[in-house]
Amino acid sequence: MASKEQPGFPSQIAKGFIHDDFLLQTDFGKALYHNYAKDLPIIDYHNHLPPQQISENKQFDNISEVWLKGDHYKWRAMRTLGVNEKYITGSASDQDKFVKWAETVPYTVRNPLFHWTQLELKRYFGIDELLSGKNALDVYDHCNSQLQQSDFRVQGLLQRMQVQVICTTDDPADTLEHHSSFRESGNTLKLLPSFRPDKAFAVHQPEKYRAYLVLLGKAAGKEIKSYTDLLQTLKDRIEFFHSQGCRVSDHGLEKMHRFQLGDFDCETLFSRLYEGGSLKPEEAAYFSFETLVHLGRMYHQMGWVQQFHLGALRNTNQRMLTRLGPDTGFDSIGDFSQASALAGYFDLLDSSDQLAKTVIYNLNPADNEVFASMIGNYNDGSVRAKMQFGSAWWFLDQKDGMEKQINSLSNIGLLSCFIGMLTDSRSFLSFPRHEYFRRILCNLIGQDVENGELPADEKWLGQIVADICYRNARAYFDFF
Repeated sequence: MASKEQPGFPSQIAKGFIHDDFLLQTDFGKALYHNYAKDLPIIDYHNHLPPQQISENKQFDNISEVWLKGDHYKWRAMRTLGVNEKYITGSASDQDKFVKWAETVPYTVRNPLFHWTQLELKRYFGIDELLSGKNALDVYDHCNSQLQQSDFRVQGLLQRMQVQVICTTDDPADTLEHHSSFRESGNTLKLLPSFRPDKAFAVHQPEKYRAYLVLLGKAAGKEIKSYTDLLQTLKDRIEFFHSQGCRVSDHGLEKMHRFQLGDFDCETLFSRLYEGGSLKPEEAAYFSFETLVHLGRMYHQMGWVQQFHLGALRNTNQRMLTRLGPDTGFDSIGDFSQASALAGYFDLLDSSDQLAKTVIYNLNPADNEVFASMIGNYNDGSVRAKMQFGSAWWFLDQKDGMEKQINSLSNIGLLSCFIGMLTDSRSFLSFPRHEYFRRILCNLIGQDVENGELPADEKWLGQIVADICYRNARAYFDFF
């Protein structure tokens, strides 16, 4: 650690930090939040929560298991502070890992982790003290004691945050058995799958791709020996997902690619892959492009929403990738060119009126205005806000990132039609991020009123806030 003596916080400061008006700097903003946003349910239309744990109503053994495991935000902060990997993803006990995280928290000042940590401890466990190395063991024991109570199992944690809909992220080869069993249980929470077919066109690693084709074929009860077979299998899986309540797809891509249909022949490319060969980079890019075109048309036919998370440069540290595997905290913002390929893809689908409702998420803040302007090109009056500039995500789902996304959308599009926040998280304790977003939104509008840039009409602006925080998403997605 940077210092031998661990900092703590005076109790009189700690207990007043996350107060009722946290982040709300004007009386008008306070009124908007408390009267129109605070008590709304949550529709979390994109996250990475494990459906099995929801269906089985998992009870966690300790706070580290539910809070630290898989959270690469925290892992990155700990590594930056010089914490040994043993206490992050390694062999240390859950208690020792928690203590190391607690020792890290005071050093996260001005990082969103500082706010999230305190919000999550307060909202789920009623803890007002600011976490540090000095109170780590007391907090650990307190949280663990509560986690053994029946209402702190997974479904109770979700109910505590008024979560109404959860859309998990699921591969086309998934059986969705946990979604099915949960639905049959009669629980009022909607646990729905989303279709994430990235592996179906991830041809840059041919051996892994061929193994995936076998897995996908088994799920569909057929052999995939041609590109036509692949498309039919994906169509079959989309129809199966639809029968299980799925109404959204999602794609995690560096960027889109722009081609003319027919620049390459996908049957020929698939045959080469199937027979043990590989594709050149341009051929692989085309394969992804044409497959996404076919998928986009299928989504439109089913009435789904398609989502594209764009701009991540993944697994940049080869040494740690070899040691720990992917998705362990070694990704960053990429600086890919986005506009031309996005326009080409959307225009191709729109030209035959087969462009589905679409949400695009941007990871590079330099591209905020690009994304905000792009959606306006393909709104055609058929659906209210058919095209959406999605909420700030990953490295940008913090105060500054959210404000920039909101301001870009406000300046170029219609903030009033925005479908709001999602967690994009692997943690069942992440839902206070919706509260964080709602406070930031209300504060921005409240400041506009105080500055004389908006009229002080609480009812009108309150309804817009409620729309953004809940009602727009409810109307946009076919979940009810």
